[in-house]
Amino acid sequence: VQFVESGGGWVQPGGSLRLSCAASGFTFSRYYMSWYRQAPGKERELVATITSAGDSTHYADSLKGRFAVSRDNAKKTVYLAMNSLKPEDTAVYYCNVKVGRNDYWGQGTQVTVSS
Repeated sequence: VQFVESGGGWVQPGGSLRLSCAASGFTFSRYYMSWYRQAPGKERELVATITSAGDSTHYADSLKGRFAVSRDNAKKTVYLAMNSLKPEDTAVYYCNVKVGRNDYWGQGTQVTVSS
């Protein structure tokens, strides 16, 4: 299982970013995909999850309405659109898949929100 994440960077408060996570090494269309984030000095937390078909999503309560997860099974890619970004959204963002008993993680992409 491998992931290639992209789309992170620096943005001013109120700005937007779109993260991408291209997957390989497993049957992407069969699995739920998730995004997590980890801020400095904090535990990794769940941001969003999307079902295998992309027909249902789940978000951390604090992020509802600002973040949107989506996927393209033909491209084996999951996306995270982030709007109205706040300084507290600064973190490393990771894509994740649970295959059986195993958790697989991307290398992470840094998102920094500051003025």
